[in-house]
Amino acid sequence: MIIKVCGMREAENIKDVDNIDAVNWMGFIFFPKSKRHVESLPSYMPRNSKRVGVFVNAEKDDILTKCHEYGFDIIQLHGNEDADYCQSLRHLLDKSIKIIKMIQVSDNTDIRSVSKYEDVVDYFLFETKCQSYGGSGTQFDWNILEQYEGSRPFLITGGITPDDAEKVKAFHHPMFAGIDLNSKFETSPAFKNVEAIKAFVANF
Repeated sequence: MIIKVCGMREAENIKDVDNIDAVNWMGFIFFPKSKRHVESLPSYMPRNSKRVGVFVNAEKDDILTKCHEYGFDIIQLHGNEDADYCQSLRHLLDKSIKIIKMIQVSDNTDIRSVSKYEDVVDYFLFETKCQSYGGSGTQFDWNILEQYEGSRPFLITGGITPDDAEKVKAFHHPMFAGIDLNSKFETSPAFKNVEAIKAFVANF
C-alpha cells in the first residue's frame, strides 16, 4: 500500500519523514491560500520517497517550472482541472511523470463523474467534498467507493487520523492503492509528527 505524506515544507522534518521506510510518496503544496504553501526549495528534498507536486488550477508553465526545479516524480491536480487540461499537461510532461487527479466525494454521483479522466491520469485521490481546495480535515463515507468501477488505482485522503489504522486495513477494493496523510499527523501546519507517522505505518 502506498503511504503518502502531504503538506511538507521544513527541511529537517522532510528528512526525518523521508527516513521512514514505509513512506512512499511525499507531497509539496503550491497553493498560496494553503497554510502548507511552499514558497522556496527546501534545503533537503526526499531521496527515498517519490516527490509529489500539488497544484490547484495552476498555469501549466508554472507546473513545468516547478517540476524542473523540485524534481517531481508525480503531479497532483487538486483543483477544478478538466480532462482536456490533464491531457494537455500529460503531453507537456516528461513521460516518466505520473498524474494524480483529486476528486471531491460526498455521494455516488461524484464517483460516476470520474470516468472522463480515465484515459488522461494515472491515479485518483478521493477527498472529502468541501468549500475549499485545501481539504476539511474530515472523512467521507468510504463505502461510497464501492461504486467505483474504474481502471485507475486510487488513494484515499481526508481526515485520516493516527487512530485509523484498523479502518484502513478493513477497507477493501481492487483498485485501492493507498492513503494520503496530512493535517491529523501535524504538530503545526506543514510540520509532521514523525513518531505518530512511525507508529501508524507500523500497522501495515
